[in-house]
Amino acid sequence: MVTLAQTEPAALSLRGISKSFAAPDDPLTRRLALIDISLSLAPGELVALIGPSGCGKSTLLRLIAGLDTPDSGELTIGSEPITAPSAERGLVFQDPNLFPWLTVRRNIEAGLVARGLLREKRAEVDDFMRLVRLETFANAYPHHLSGGMAQRAALARALINHPKVLLLDEPLGALDAFTRMQMQDEVLRLWQARRTTMLLVTHDIDEAIYMSDRIMIMTPTPGRIERKIDIDLSRPRDRSSEAFLRLRSNILEHLHFAGTAPA
Repeated sequence: MVTLAQTEPAALSLRGISKSFAAPDDPLTRRLALIDISLSLAPGELVALIGPSGCGKSTLLRLIAGLDTPDSGELTIGSEPITAPSAERGLVFQDPNLFPWLTVRRNIEAGLVARGLLREKRAEVDDFMRLVRLETFANAYPHHLSGGMAQRAALARALINHPKVLLLDEPLGALDAFTRMQMQDEVLRLWQARRTTMLLVTHDIDEAIYMSDRIMIMTPTPGRIERKIDIDLSRPRDRSSEAFLRLRSNILEHLHFAGTAPA
């Protein structure tokens, strides 16, 4: 069993966030991507963010990560404002973005190397490889890994920095259906082991219901939070249960994707 030093999870709060970009056909015109976004995550909570393509989900994650700044509003982690990128906010993308010339071990170490902490934290690398079940692939290169294994390496690379908040931008979207379900359980296992506050962006409604404590539904662009749904289902969740399917149907209907029976 892997025992790792824990970082206290942090609350995440967004208040009145709006963001616009220059229109591609007219740089003098600004187009709103997000408008008046307010949401909060309790420490250790796993929240899913869903909505139509182009509604600003990834833009919102970039703002939380500190990779961009809002036009208005306030973002805080704990009591501290978010003004720049920080290791306390990990970000995992749909593409694992592993360095192809580095082994699994070296990829997981990359963030520690960049921060000058490898010598101090070297012992944790083996622990995190065991945590994501890649210890036997320590010296393998990314092209030797399956999609699920590569994504586990990306998760370990983010978690080894002990982030207070982990941002997941469609991290399982490129996987086949069977591997995706396996990886949903892997992410949940890591979350339950670490209790890191997590915000998951996904287009998969079943994934959102299966994994999260709450679901936030966004509107089409300009994106705003239109609905918040508490998922009061015990874990592990049964995807075929009546309560699960009822939630799924409710969300589909809300998003206007539910089919209608012929008259």
